[in-house]
Amino acid sequence: MKTLLLTNEPINADQLREAIGSDGLDDEVVVVAPALHSSALRFWISDADKAIARADWVQQETVDKLGDAQVDVTGDTGEGDPADAIEDVLRTFPADRVLVFTRPGKSLYREDVDPGELERRFKIPVELARVTGG
Repeated sequence: MKTLLLTNEPINADQLREAIGSDGLDDEVVVVAPALHSSALRFWISDADKAIARADWVQQETVDKLGDAQVDVTGDTGEGDPADAIEDVLRTFPADRVLVFTRPGKSLYREDVDPGELERRFKIPVELARVTGG
């Protein structure tokens, strides 16, 4: 199975396993970390340096952690809009499902996603998982 994993926090194999079951570790996984901004103002004035740097770090940490657990994984930094980031990846990676990790607490600008809307748009299952532990 091909899984597109969207996250704004580093994810490890235990978190992936908890979200989709141990068989998920046999998936081909592409991690995309959207370059989310801390506020609408930063988004609108195109102050993207910090958002991009954090997204690069998140995707690399996730790829490293999953790779250490023998998951077939690659990663990329995505657009600031999670739906656009997903769309970009789906152009070259025909995912069977999208797994979106969310975190409790204060959201970053445009961090919230509607799984139903994403399923209608991309015609594949979208599952939400909560970032837990580390």
